Amino acid sequence: MPEVLHATSPAQMRAFAHPTRHRIWRDLGPEGATISQLAHRLRVNKGNIAHHLGVLAEAGLVRKGPTRTVRGGTEQYFVKTAAKVRFGPGEDGVATKAMLATIADEIPAGDEGALLLHRVVRLTAAQARALQDHLESVVHDLAPANEREAGYGVLVGLYRRA
Repeated sequence: MPEVLHATSPAQMRAFAHPTRHRIWRDLGPEGATISQLAHRLRVNKGNIAHHLGVLAEAGLVRKGPTRTVRGGTEQYFVKTAAKVRFGPGEDGVATKAMLATIADEIPAGDEGALLLHRVVRLTAAQARALQDHLESVVHDLAPANEREAGYGVLVGLYRRA
């Protein structure tokens, strides 16, 4: 699997313009998931999950993976086509807004442990690139705990203001 997919096509932008597709894509994880697993985890009915997976597959963001037999039936796994997605320069902000909306929905009301910081700072292009590289390495190098530990979301952003 490639490390990064550069989402630049109109189909990819449309696919990521819906919050549910962001949730599905993020929840697939490295092993992938079946429609039933995604429906249970995301609390969305199987028909909606199947529809959104179809849109993601058509855009080349997910693909069919292995199958498994469950109670005499066969379930299809879906897997990501890349570990990360970067939105192209033509992205009009809809996909980014949908992604941020799904993240905001995951933060429980009154979560005392949530940490959200925002700061505007002036940087040279070289400083911005160095900061981006540093932040990516910090997040990438986090070693996951075992499955019994709480799940945390890590949101790191660096953007040039409009």
